[in-house]
Amino acid sequence: MAGAAVGGVAIGAIGGYSFLTPKETIIEKEVEVPQEVPEHPWTYTKLNVDAVQKRAYEAYFQGGCCYSVFEGVIGELREQVGHPFTAMPTKMAVFGGGGIKGWGSTCGVLTGGGMAINTVTGGATINELMGWYTETDLPVYAPETALKVEGDIAKSVSNSPLCHASVTNWSNASGFAENDPSRAERCARLCADTAGKIVEMLNAEADGNFAPVFQVPDSVIECGACHGKEGPVNNVFAKMDCDTCHGDAHPN
Repeated sequence: MAGAAVGGVAIGAIGGYSFLTPKETIIEKEVEVPQEVPEHPWTYTKLNVDAVQKRAYEAYFQGGCCYSVFEGVIGELREQVGHPFTAMPTKMAVFGGGGIKGWGSTCGVLTGGGMAINTVTGGATINELMGWYTETDLPVYAPETALKVEGDIAKSVSNSPLCHASVTNWSNASGFAENDPSRAERCARLCADTAGKIVEMLNAEADGNFAPVFQVPDSVIECGACHGKEGPVNNVFAKMDCDTCHGDAHPN
């Protein structure tokens, strides 16, 4: 390398090429140091239920049910708290829509809700969320401005955590087909209900007064006497209502 100084400017040559570096204008580039991501679970800050419900309702039309609930809770924490929630890509939850890519398995609001809860706590409220979802007449939420269908939406009780059972029961109760716009509006409102319920529970937990109320259905206790881990058959592990799918399995 050859170098020389001309008129207060350093001149250097490397491999036949030259460059100029003014001595008086050397600036050190400021490098942003990534913030350390804390260990799980992350610290929860109490949220406004109405704000979370609105965010979840609108998010449904952007990425489906699982993303909707996850974004409703984590997105609001991202806005109100900042780091580390700014490091959480909520679109990762899109996979859970329609019972995981339309398979009709676990309802996406429960998958996204479970992810949100588990981000900020050990997950004791997940069991309560599952029970609440299966036993509550939903949806209740009514947006100020509906994005799909205005007016009241029929309610139904899923009696199951499965998307398939939940949508079918609602279709039977409402008279609308699965592909009717009212079904999308129903699911969007259900997302808002679920995100709101999660925040209600997390807020109560933050205040130290969360009290679970869900009780395992009688059918589970009855069937578990034979099919549960203490029974002679011991081939079933579940908390969902057995009668939802197997009501006629043992008529006697």
